[in-house]
Amino acid sequence: MQIERVNELLLEELANAINKEVGLPDALITVSFVDCDPDLKKARVGISVLPDKLAGTALRLLKSSTPQLTGLIKNRIKLRRLPRLIWEFDATEREAEKIEKLIEDVV
Repeated sequence: MQIERVNELLLEELANAINKEVGLPDALITVSFVDCDPDLKKARVGISVLPDKLAGTALRLLKSSTPQLTGLIKNRIKLRRLPRLIWEFDATEREAEKIEKLIEDVV
C-alpha cells in the first residue's frame, strides 16, 4: 500500500475515532494531516483545535487516549504494523488568520 494512501486512511479513521471517543467539551478537534514514516514506525498527526486556548488540553487528552484510539484503528483497518502516533498542534489556521488580519489592516 502506498504511503499516501496509508496517510489518508489513518487521517480518516483517526478523525472518526476522535469524534466518537475523545470528548472535549466546548471544543472542536480536527485532524489536519497524517504523515507516516516510510517504514510505518511513526506517524506525525497534526490537529487543529477551536477555540485555540484549548489546544494544550486537547493534545494532553489525545496523548493519554492514544492506546484506546490505536486499538480502535487496529480493529478497523488491516496493516502489518500500525505506526506510533505522535501528536502535534497544526498552527496553519492560526497563522492564516494572522496574515488575513494583517492584509485587512493594510487595505
